[in-house]
Amino acid sequence: MTLRVYNTLSKTEELFTPVRPGKIGMYLCGPTVYKPPHIGHMVGPVIFDAIKRYLVFKGYEVTWIVNITDVDDKLIEAAARMNTTVQELAERCARAYMECLNLLGIDTIDRFPKASEHIPEILDICKKLIDQKQAYVADGNVWFDVATDPDYGKLSHRNVKEQESGTRTLEGSGKRHPADFALWKTAKPGEPAWDSPWGKGRPGWHIECSAMSMKYLGNTFDIHGGGLDLLFPHHENELAQSESFTGQTFVKYWLHNGLTKVRTKSAGGQWQSQDMHASSGNVVSAKELIEKHGPELFRYMLLTTHYRSPIDFSDDTVIAAGKGLATFTRLTERIERLLGTPVESGQADLDGIAGRLESTSAGPMVAQVIARKMKFLEMMDSDFNTAGAIAALHEMAGDINAYLEQNKTVPQQPEVVEAAVAGYASLRKLGRVLGLFRSAPAGGSEKEVKKLMEFLIELRDEARKNKDFALSDRIRDGVRNIGYVLEDRGKQTEWRKL
Repeated sequence: MTLRVYNTLSKTEELFTPVRPGKIGMYLCGPTVYKPPHIGHMVGPVIFDAIKRYLVFKGYEVTWIVNITDVDDKLIEAAARMNTTVQELAERCARAYMECLNLLGIDTIDRFPKASEHIPEILDICKKLIDQKQAYVADGNVWFDVATDPDYGKLSHRNVKEQESGTRTLEGSGKRHPADFALWKTAKPGEPAWDSPWGKGRPGWHIECSAMSMKYLGNTFDIHGGGLDLLFPHHENELAQSESFTGQTFVKYWLHNGLTKVRTKSAGGQWQSQDMHASSGNVVSAKELIEKHGPELFRYMLLTTHYRSPIDFSDDTVIAAGKGLATFTRLTERIERLLGTPVESGQADLDGIAGRLESTSAGPMVAQVIARKMKFLEMMDSDFNTAGAIAALHEMAGDINAYLEQNKTVPQQPEVVEAAVAGYASLRKLGRVLGLFRSAPAGGSEKEVKKLMEFLIELRDEARKNKDFALSDRIRDGVRNIGYVLEDRGKQTEWRKL
């Protein structure tokens, strides 16, 4: 199968061909660490973690860089408001960001370079652009001259005359054109500052990413990712200064993920979606959401939307994701009952079992599972369509469940068990390509939860025998309120996590 990706630069879906055969360099714009991470900060990492996992699955050697912006106007302003240092605030917020990545199991990032640690590389770029007459010095500031770049605007597809300033603020003097943007800023008293040929100062926002990405991935690399809100001015300016500096193509494929929107009801009862922003008061803490609903649900929720589409977040979105994910939880529990052991126990070699799928006697079911696998791969090869890939996994789960229902005997025939487990192992292996199904559901220890649920089921059975249906319902509802559900199956009651 041939991988195709949508390139923002060309506005078309293109055949993916790496710069260097078999190797891929990937850069994702990381956070400006001046506040705790919200769910929008986790969208890019989850998406590009899945992208890297799939590229590795296809046999590529992938180097993935995510930067930390620890020198920036917003960071300086926030530190002043909080009466703390820029370094202390940056380190605290960076730790919170890393904690969320860890909770989500995003462990495929190869390096987290910090802007403050790459001042020499930034100065080198500034000096060369000045020597090439593509940048100029004014009052200790270094500005990129957009008029020297005939291709400026080619990424965002804007005309230079329509451009706003490329800086986050309009401070500074001596600019020749409103669209000229800062490569180096003269420092104000009390701000972080480094020595330069133009006096004490600090880097502009855009040049930080150019310096860090090219240092670790080379002058030309394969994939540059980030939110759609970074397309202009950040990525446009990155591209302009980098290609002017090297005279080479900066990035081959630009991938932009959709923005995070929060869906709420207005006073009139109408649903409305707004971009998540602190000024709107609708920011949702990443850590709180992960701890409340679990990392698996968070990742599943994000990946059931195509990465270029907006993430429409609401309570309904979380509930729908929980229901979708429960399909796989129930199938896992069913397989565990067949195996007589938890799939996470290590006693079941699922990868090995998956490899034996085609040798089982369940011909029609095997054919269906293989067809779903091909659909999964087809979806991922179509611009990393994780939503379509997860839909294929749901169909695969349906095939396995239908096969078990069609061959329901007590005890179940060994060949039926073997085929069903092999199908499930194949499903699970594909899910892990997206970073799903990597661990058992989070919560208390498995033994403690099991004992508690069995005790509550016993109490509920006793209440039902005594015709105390009010108490029976209270137990059932109470279990649901703490994130579990009781399911009556004939004379037996089983439990599972929502």
